[in-house]
Amino acid sequence: MAKRGILVEIGSLDPNRDYQRICFLSTNHDFPWDVEQSLSLAFFKTYGVPTISALLDQTAEFRDHAQKRYDDTKLILAEMLDHGIDSERGRDANRRLNRMHGRYAISNDDYLYVWSVILLEPLRWNRRWGWRRYTQKEIDAQLVYAHELARRMRIRDAPATVDEVDRWSRAYEAANFRFAETNRRVAGSTLNLYLSWYPRVMRPLVRMATLALLEDELVAAFGYERPPPWAAASVDAALRLRAFALRFFPRRRTPRLVTEERMRSYPDGYTLTDLGVADLDMR
Repeated sequence: MAKRGILVEIGSLDPNRDYQRICFLSTNHDFPWDVEQSLSLAFFKTYGVPTISALLDQTAEFRDHAQKRYDDTKLILAEMLDHGIDSERGRDANRRLNRMHGRYAISNDDYLYVWSVILLEPLRWNRRWGWRRYTQKEIDAQLVYAHELARRMRIRDAPATVDEVDRWSRAYEAANFRFAETNRRVAGSTLNLYLSWYPRVMRPLVRMATLALLEDELVAAFGYERPPPWAAASVDAALRLRAFALRFFPRRRTPRLVTEERMRSYPDGYTLTDLGVADLDMR
C-alpha cells in the first residue's frame, strides 16, 4: 500500500456518494481501536439520561446479560459498517435493530440523542487522541453515514451539520443529565462488565481511568465521586503518548472486521438471529 495508506483512496472518493467506503477505510484500517473505545463512551453517556436508563433497567439486559448486550450492540453496528448498510447483511441488521427498539415506547429525542453521540464521540476522540486527524472527507462521510442510519431507523429531525448536531446534543445533555437510581444501576452493570475483562489487581485503576474520561455532569448523574484531577491528566497523557507512538508504526494493510472477531458471548460464532432478545423472531 502506498506510503499515505488509505488516505490516497479516500482522497479520490466523494463523501456524498462513497460515504460507506470512506467510513469503512477510516474505521477498519486506521482507527478500529479508537472508534471502539469512543463508541463505548458514547453508549455510557446515554445512561446519564433517566428516561433512557429507566428503559434499559426495566429490560434487565444489562443486569443479567451485560456481555451479550455489549456484544450484540457492537455486532449489529459492525454488520452495517463491515458489509455495507445496503448489503443484505446490513439491511438484515438494520431491520433487527428496528424490531428490538420497536418493542418499546422511545421518544424521538431519546433516539436522536443516542444517534448524536454515535456520530460525535468518535469525532471528539479523534480531535484529542487520534494518531492523525480525520480529513474533511472522512468527517463529511461520517455525517452522511449517520444521516442514512437515522433515516433507516426512522429518527426524525436530525440536525444537518456536525456543528448543529453538537449544539443539539449538548443542549439535550444540559436539560436531561440528572441523577437517578436507574442511571447508577445501568452504569454500574456496564462498568462491572468492563472491569471483568481485566485482572482483579488492575480493576480499581481501570475504574478510575474510565470515569476520568467522562464529563463531571455525567459522573454526577451516576452518583459517583469524580476521580482526582491527576487521574484525568494521566489518562490524557497516556492516550496522547499512544497517538504519538502510532505515527511511527506501519499502517494496517488489511481491515479489522469486528464481525469476524471472536466474541465472548459467541465463542463458536454467531448468526444475526442470535443477536438481541430471545423472543425477537417470534413476534
